[in-house]
Amino acid sequence: MANDNLLIGQGFDAHRFAEPGSGRPLWLAGLHWPVPEDADAVQTARYEGIEGDSDGDVAAHALIDAVLSAAGLGDIGSLFGVGAGAHGAGMHGCEMLRETVAFVRDHGYEPSSASVAIIGNRPKIGTRRAEAEAALSEAMGCRVSVTATTTDHMGFTGRGEGIAAIATALVRPV
Repeated sequence: MANDNLLIGQGFDAHRFAEPGSGRPLWLAGLHWPVPEDADAVQTARYEGIEGDSDGDVAAHALIDAVLSAAGLGDIGSLFGVGAGAHGAGMHGCEMLRETVAFVRDHGYEPSSASVAIIGNRPKIGTRRAEAEAALSEAMGCRVSVTATTTDHMGFTGRGEGIAAIATALVRPV
């Protein structure tokens, strides 16, 4: 099968973690990451949510930018707006991703596959990688692979101040 019709796009997103004690739920890669029942105060702080107008899911947001980029249809801000009053305010990442895929399909493109790399020290992705891949794949309607890495304590992700993601998506005209 020739890949002449495949278009590729990249996306990136980064957010800081919410302040300790904010009670903001942690959503990442389409999944809610609840605080373990036996967590102490230090462990509980590791499950603070991600700041953002929506749920702050950097993996979903990076995928949105990658899909829109591949189709030449702008970026997350142009589709959902920016700020507390924007269309995307309060939305969950997978809900935004599904809406993005519908938008791309309405413009004559179909997602073919995607991958997203999550950059940060927490939460530990490996324990829920298959679940994250399933959630993101369902939202996109194609295979999505998830990887994770740290920055060896360098930069804002390494200091635990925030989290980032970079994604690549392939779309094809239909």
